[in-house]
Formats: sequence, structure tokens, C-alpha cells
Amino acid sequence: MYKTRIDLSANIREQSIALLQKRLADAIDLFTQIKQAHWNVKGPNFIALHELFDAIATIAADQSDLLAERITALGGRADGTARVAAKQSSLAEFPLHINTGVAYVAAVADRLSAYGASMRAAIDSTAQFGDADTADIFTEISREIDKQLWFIEAHLQSDK
Repeated sequence: MYKTRIDLSANIREQSIALLQKRLADAIDLFTQIKQAHWNVKGPNFIALHELFDAIATIAADQSDLLAERITALGGRADGTARVAAKQSSLAEFPLHINTGVAYVAAVADRLSAYGASMRAAIDSTAQFGDADTADIFTEISREIDKQLWFIEAHLQSDK
């Protein structure tokens, strides 16, 4: 770790960096998976889904930047290459065989749900070992992902 004047112990910073790195891998993987949906979605709701997926991908990219910057602020090195992300991500692989808008929406919803759950677990972990600022970042991310999941799930719900 690099030296920093942040007043968290080296132990707390190491734990936070390790957890942030895992969630960074998830954020990068989420970005690429949602871009997969953005590029390939077809059907009667094409433009709405194409634009929605692109907006969510942008949010995932911004979140990866937030996570990486926190890693470096704590004195760590953010490892965010595609190969590192693929190796470390906890997200399920995106199904490449799907071909309907509804299937893409369901696949994106599943990934957003898993990503949000991992962020909530990270909130609890960082709060337990005493890094409230990192917990706050995870809270910010989970709140935004829940909102995006709401937008996605609305496409799967009927008015009944």
C-alpha cells in the first residue's frame, strides 16, 4: 500500500481495498454485460431498451470509477482490466444465446439484483471494520442500482 494521511489504520484500509477491488471487478463486469444487452437487443421495444441499457451501462462505468478512486485514495492499486474483472467478478456469465427483449431484460435484472446484493453485503462489512466512508460509497451505489432495477423490472411486470 502507498502512504496516505487518511486516518484509518493500515488494517482497515487493507480490508476496504480488498473488498473494493472485488466490487470493482463486479462493476466492470456489469458494464460489459449490460453493453452486451445494449448492442444485441431486438424486438418491438428495441429503442426503449437499447437506450435504457446504455444509460445503465454508463452508471456502472461511473460506479467503477468511484470504486477505483476510493481504492487509490486508501493507498491501494485499482486493478480494473477486463481480464482481472472477468477473473474476479462474482456475477454470473451473461447468456449469449438469448434473442428477445424480455429475455435481455430478465438477464439484466438478474445481474443488477446480484450486484446490488453484493453492495449491500459490502456496506455491512465495511461498517463492521470501521470504514464509514467506504460503506457510504457502497450505499450510494446500491441505492442507484435499486432504482435502475426498478426501471428494468417494470418491463417485466404487467398491469394486473
